[in-house]
This record gives sequence, structure tokens and C-alpha cells, in this order.
Amino acid sequence: MATAVYILCASASTACAVLLLRAYRRSGVRLLLWSFFCFAMLAVNNMLLVVDLAVIEDTDLSIPRTATALAGLVLLLYGLIYDTQRTERT
Repeated sequence: MATAVYILCASASTACAVLLLRAYRRSGVRLLLWSFFCFAMLAVNNMLLVVDLAVIEDTDLSIPRTATALAGLVLLLYGLIYDTQRTERT
């Protein structure tokens, strides 16, 4: 049952990433691009969770999982700060 929830979480974050990328291509708003990067990394995080807990049970992938989640959040934070500074300049 837990594996199904992990797979649904990975699917949801992947779908969000795809929708954010499509919206960015349509509108060109850079915050959508940074959000896409964040959700793409969170999707990788969720996929690593499925692999870690359901597929390869002997290996501990907690450090790569945490690193991908942190990288996604840092990308979003950087995008928020960068776009705010860019907006203020114009």
C-alpha cells in the first residue's frame, strides 16, 4: 500500500513539472521555469524514494534523496530571489 502512495506522489510531482513547463513555454514567465526545476527535482526525489523503499531494499538512498529535494528547493529559492531583483531593475 505504501508503495502505491509513493508512486502516486512521484506521478503527481512529474505531472506538476510537465504542466509548469508547458505554462512557461506558453507565457514565458520565468518563475514558472524555476518552479518547473523545483518540481522536476522533487519528482526525482520521489522516484528515488520508490527505488529506495520498494525496489532496492538493501541500499540506503536517503542522502541522494535529501540532496535532490534540497537542490529543488534551492533552485526555487534562487529563482524567487533572482526574478525579484530582475523585476526591480526594470
